[in-house]
Amino acid sequence: MTDLLPAPGLTGLLLGTTPPGVYRLPPADTAPRVMALAAEADWRGATLHLGGVTTKTAFMDRCATDLELPDWFGRNWDALADCLTDLSWWREEGKARGFLVLAEEWAAFRKAASREARTAEAVFGDAVDYWAEAESPLAVLLG
Repeated sequence: MTDLLPAPGLTGLLLGTTPPGVYRLPPADTAPRVMALAAEADWRGATLHLGGVTTKTAFMDRCATDLELPDWFGRNWDALADCLTDLSWWREEGKARGFLVLAEEWAAFRKAASREARTAEAVFGDAVDYWAEAESPLAVLLG
């Protein structure tokens, strides 16, 4: 099970005092608040809406849409890993201090598709590790 985002919470993650990782979002934090704080801290953020997602196919479709993945995304685990370790599709003009994916309704997805959720967590974890030492790290919050 993924750990809860440690104190000082989202602020620590965005300021770099908490290392990037795959964390459970504290229940009091909402997606709009998280994305607003990320934007204020010059992080690029995307919300992955998992409400009603119960299969790998639906998860991949939601990733493609909500994360605005590139056309070459092949809708499989390897392709998701490739997209998350090559963030050129997500980079805009200017520099981001980091990249943040917030997966909303993670608990419901995990309950409906536990094997897929475990695999997704592993893919997210590998991508976070890949970017951990980069100037612009990646973090994933499971809400």
